[in-house]
Amino acid sequence: MKRWITVTAIAILLPALGHSQARIKDVAHLQGVRDNQLIGYGLVVGLNKTGDRRQTIFSTQSLINMLQRMGVTVTSNDIRVENIAAVVVTATLSPFVRGGSRIDCTVSSIGDARSLQGGMLLQTPLTAANGEVYAVAQGPVAIGGYAAGTSSQNSVQVNHPTSGRIPNGAIVEREVPTQLAQQDSLELVLNESDFTTASRVAQIINQTLGSGAALSQDGRNILVRIPNDYKSRLVDLVAQIENLQIETDRLAKVVLNERTGTVVIGRDVRISAVAITQGSLTIQIGTSFNVSQPNPLSPGQTVVTPEQSVSASENRKNLVSIKDGANVEDLVNALNGLGVSPKEMVAIFQALKAAGALQAELELI
Repeated sequence: MKRWITVTAIAILLPALGHSQARIKDVAHLQGVRDNQLIGYGLVVGLNKTGDRRQTIFSTQSLINMLQRMGVTVTSNDIRVENIAAVVVTATLSPFVRGGSRIDCTVSSIGDARSLQGGMLLQTPLTAANGEVYAVAQGPVAIGGYAAGTSSQNSVQVNHPTSGRIPNGAIVEREVPTQLAQQDSLELVLNESDFTTASRVAQIINQTLGSGAALSQDGRNILVRIPNDYKSRLVDLVAQIENLQIETDRLAKVVLNERTGTVVIGRDVRISAVAITQGSLTIQIGTSFNVSQPNPLSPGQTVVTPEQSVSASENRKNLVSIKDGANVEDLVNALNGLGVSPKEMVAIFQALKAAGALQAELELI
């Protein structure tokens, strides 16, 4: 009986097409206009015996503290409940959100609760990194799964029942002040540093608003002076700038994942003159079982004897030559001519980089 293992790998080769167009809003953001992360600690109640157990001390202590603030005095020995769970509540406060607005929040168990299904989050203040409270969360928790059963051998679980969301579950109590309307200039920040893209952003803004309106300070920041006509119409100015189309640029890069055999090749990758050959050695080991039976009326016994077979074969590969300055399409045709697999491509690109023939950044993930 022979056993075979099949390994599937993926190679993504991006052809060398023309340069891509993108809006400024897709490659840059406005300095000072940003999200703020909020976090809080709270209790989820109303669980059907799926909450924290007695070894989770902090959930019981939190319940005692809450009851004491309500005028009920109890001790830890008086509380034996399994319908509460200690959770961490997180949310993202978007810019320009005013007080009274509602935002979504995520609830995650930090104890040994089995499920938050059917639970209700009690009033939980959400603070920012400066320690100030910016929102208060409360409401029923909606989870995207469920858990049934009490033991690991006799239970069913779908997705993660110990984490859920509360849509519009947090009310904003304090807004983050912005000085956008009181500035004489705006600053655009590229999501990824690139001098060429920064220069192109400044050029397209100067063509639209007039010469000298924008200046690229470095490979990531572009300073935009607010024209007099837009002093009272700052939103219109930002909307006009962020919808301008630019020609993006990026580093030539090859990304390899040795665990899965995934190969991603950028469009600007160039190969110097080089010759590539790839050999493949295949070894097959199999075991077959033969049945040996004695002659009729003889005292012998029937036995099973294993027979092992070993075979080795090497596929012959052709030598492929790549011209100087070859692009992705030339490289793909050369590798297809060799009949290489994505796993073999990983080794080939590592060898090309070691030989100095790969004019691109090689990144292993």
